[in-house]
Amino acid sequence: MISIRGLRKDFGAMAAVDGLSLEIERGCVFGFLGRNGAGKTTTIRMMMGLTEPSAGTVLLGGHDVRTEAEAAKAITGYLPDHPYLYDKLTGAEMLGFVGGLYGIPKAECRLRAASLLEEFALSERANELTETYSHGMKQRLALAAALIHRPTILVLDEPMVGLDPQGAHDFRRLLARLAADGITVFLSTHSLAVAEELSTRIGVLDRGRLIALGTLAELRQQAAAAAARPASTGGPATLEELFLELVGAAEGQW
Repeated sequence: MISIRGLRKDFGAMAAVDGLSLEIERGCVFGFLGRNGAGKTTTIRMMMGLTEPSAGTVLLGGHDVRTEAEAAKAITGYLPDHPYLYDKLTGAEMLGFVGGLYGIPKAECRLRAASLLEEFALSERANELTETYSHGMKQRLALAAALIHRPTILVLDEPMVGLDPQGAHDFRRLLARLAADGITVFLSTHSLAVAEELSTRIGVLDRGRLIALGTLAELRQQAAAAAARPASTGGPATLEELFLELVGAAEGQW
């Protein structure tokens, strides 16, 4: 469903993303992890056609984002790390505006918007300006906007920043349901507990390079191999501990 091949982005002499290749299957929740500055957001911006890669290709549902941008975006929902909402539109108007960009007929768009506003607990505030919304409400509305055209791929860049515990809980449940419905979720997050709970597969990016890839069990095996430690001896118990070990091992390779 998502195919990234030899993706690279240079800023002068620095490679922000260096030869990244990934294959992500339908219905997978892919946890994309890395420290600040690892290249995660740059990768996502290239995936969404917002940043021109120096080399490589990205295929979303088989569509090249550079040569078939319209087809790729038609099946993809995107929630950036700092989503932009039009303050002078109401929540309902915001969803209607986004639906119109995707060519959804007005009557159908109203039905979809009403359903999403209900699902995201925004119905009571649907006719209020988004500038009056709390941070959590804005995050929920931005996600609703990313889903209104019923994408088969959902790309999320730090979607849970600023959410309260209830909001974060509801968000996790939603992502699990979307994946169960066959939507492919590309989730960049600093919340390792969330990644551990939801991710089918995980990739760890460090200084633009993919240093680990696989299921949680496979990452434990990779960490054990890097530390020359028998996998049977246990090792890191949580993804957070595992992440720190993998990144620490990579430090010695630079």
